Amino acid sequence: MKSHNNFFKILSQVVLFLLLISPLFYSCGGGGNGSSDNGGNNSGNVTTGSYVVLAWNDLGMHCLNPTYDQLVILPPYNTIWAQVIQRGNPPQIVTTGITVEYSIINNTDSYGKAKYGQFWDNIVALFGSAAAGLPHNYGLNLLFPSIHHTLTGSMEMVNDHFQANGIPLVPMEDNATTENPFQVAQITVKDTSGNTLVTTRATVPTSDEINCGKCHAPGGTLSDVFNNIAAVHDRDRGTNFAASIASGTPRLCAECHGSPALGSTPGNRGSAGKYLSEAIHTFHSDKTAPGGAAIACYDCHPGATTQCSRSLAHTASDGNCVTCHDTMTNMAASITANTKVPWVDEPACATCHSGVQGVVTATTLSGGTTLYRDANTGHGGLYCAGCHQSPHAMIPSREASDNYQALQYQAKDVAMGSCRNCHSTSQGGGSSISEFVGTHGGTNPEEESACNVCHTALPADTTATGFPHQFTWKKTRS
Repeated sequence: MKSHNNFFKILSQVVLFLLLISPLFYSCGGGGNGSSDNGGNNSGNVTTGSYVVLAWNDLGMHCLNPTYDQLVILPPYNTIWAQVIQRGNPPQIVTTGITVEYSIINNTDSYGKAKYGQFWDNIVALFGSAAAGLPHNYGLNLLFPSIHHTLTGSMEMVNDHFQANGIPLVPMEDNATTENPFQVAQITVKDTSGNTLVTTRATVPTSDEINCGKCHAPGGTLSDVFNNIAAVHDRDRGTNFAASIASGTPRLCAECHGSPALGSTPGNRGSAGKYLSEAIHTFHSDKTAPGGAAIACYDCHPGATTQCSRSLAHTASDGNCVTCHDTMTNMAASITANTKVPWVDEPACATCHSGVQGVVTATTLSGGTTLYRDANTGHGGLYCAGCHQSPHAMIPSREASDNYQALQYQAKDVAMGSCRNCHSTSQGGGSSISEFVGTHGGTNPEEESACNVCHTALPADTTATGFPHQFTWKKTRS
């Protein structure tokens, strides 16, 4: 028994040493290696005060068309979520008595850049009379159709968080020369008197790298690419897209193909009888690129330059696209077989992270559970993305702006894990560990301790009472 106690005494001293030096490592936490952070860098100075605001993009990447005078897949449309926490014992999620504002850094205008203004010029032809008169730089809004956001404004309270839906953001800064798909928003929380309580920054990604030119009119202009797609569609499906475009009337793909990304309800495949995702992925599943190479995800999705999946924990050459979403052939087949609805049924964290409790499990058409991007169970109502960041951008990320909040609150670019971020009585996770040292440290501690004394296995249902996931160290002290 004496040797057993000596073991824990030595172990506790090792743990104490690590705790003492951990602030040194935290203070050196990097911001990722993105080449352009657009105001997203954080020097590592930890934010203190009574409030915390966590903010993120709902998808980790939004796409938009480079032009809006031919064939159109998606409008300029971006969404920011935010959750405000008042530090305390216990912390409280705050939804009243505050306002949450956003502004895109170095970006105030979308209409006057490149050819993005065509969206507003052709908005009635594309989105119907209900969109008539939408002012320049105001966006569509699928959640609150009467509210139209610009590149700066206030977020709406939605149950336990705040959202700004349909920000018409484009990947070009106000100097009209710097293209950056990883735009950054400043998020500001104010009280009813207008006093700033806390601020943060979040990546608001958007890319027009919907690249069809590798196969359609390779080497041609954007106009050539879209004309080629229209001609192929007319040939194979008997449509009149080429004539319509030539007459000055652009066509929205979701006009005929149901697109849940644009608000189509599950089961509504549109007049064409196929979801847009189903039609595109099915058609291309047996095709090859010029030269015989297989079609890769980044050939079409953003993309060879953007490479929108950027989490450093997901390091496959395609950003784990196939690992999570399956092959193009299998994904298309699952949509046709009614086992998947695009944008509604998505991969589950627990598919790979089987040892973690309380995370999203596979969603099915018959019900299933909440997707990662919408999940807020498991830690007092905090959203998964609040601590882990957006889908496709779970921290640590190669883009500095994705890591900003982790550095802001805990000076380390890893998923939020310091209790002290929100819990005012926490004795761990920060630079002040005097109480732990006084009780458990030194050569003559009041009580010998080790990590696994507290961080032992917990019943799986504790996720409902506030614990993040489940502690899994199962060796307990005897």
